[in-house]
Amino acid sequence: MPKLPERKVGIVACSGEELAVGTVARLAALKVLHELRPGKTVTICLPLFLAGGEGDRAFARFHPTVTIDGCELRCAARGTAMYSAEPAESIVVTELAAEHQLGQIEGRRQLNEVGKQAVELTAERVTTVVDKILGPPAFTILNNGAEEPGIEPSHPSGCSCGTRIPSTKVVVAGKEEEILALPLIFQQFRQMGKSPENVGNELLAAIKLYNKVALEDEPVYREAIVREYAQFCQEPAQ
Repeated sequence: MPKLPERKVGIVACSGEELAVGTVARLAALKVLHELRPGKTVTICLPLFLAGGEGDRAFARFHPTVTIDGCELRCAARGTAMYSAEPAESIVVTELAAEHQLGQIEGRRQLNEVGKQAVELTAERVTTVVDKILGPPAFTILNNGAEEPGIEPSHPSGCSCGTRIPSTKVVVAGKEEEILALPLIFQQFRQMGKSPENVGNELLAAIKLYNKVALEDEPVYREAIVREYAQFCQEPAQ
């Protein structure tokens, strides 16, 4: 498998705007993203993810994800599992609130005190999961903004679009298609000493890990990527 960009954790938050617990999910995700683990986490837009955003779906196939759902319907967790891979952890705000006996969460635009407590608890739970996946950070940001001794500087946070997997546009059956991870796959195959001859099936299997290719389109994709790989092998190694 190709060497990937820096490993991060994708956070997929519930988009249920009609429920206060949906607001809790989104605010908790933002707190982790911007305050608790900047540079280690990115957001994945759930509506775009469900609508077919290949960049977001590919990110979730490469990187571990944590889903935050407001209620037991688990829309974020189910959508992530359906279109990408099972999340590393699925957190449900109502279950977490019940576990800590918080009471009734209210307010969609302006959360009540219980809702604010739920945001803190949810963000803490997500942070614990992120640290379990990636390992604890070498720094801690204090409430006054100061840093503990020996900390590394934080990195800018962002969405999965900002940590986009490299891609290449390839002409397939006369139509230009963007193929995710192709530059990395080509690099790895050349490092392994694989010549363009008789490597079509292996290349196709590799790109299908990160791209959706219909069964009937496999022959034209195979032909196109073998052609591109042959050209790639003629270029000087970087």
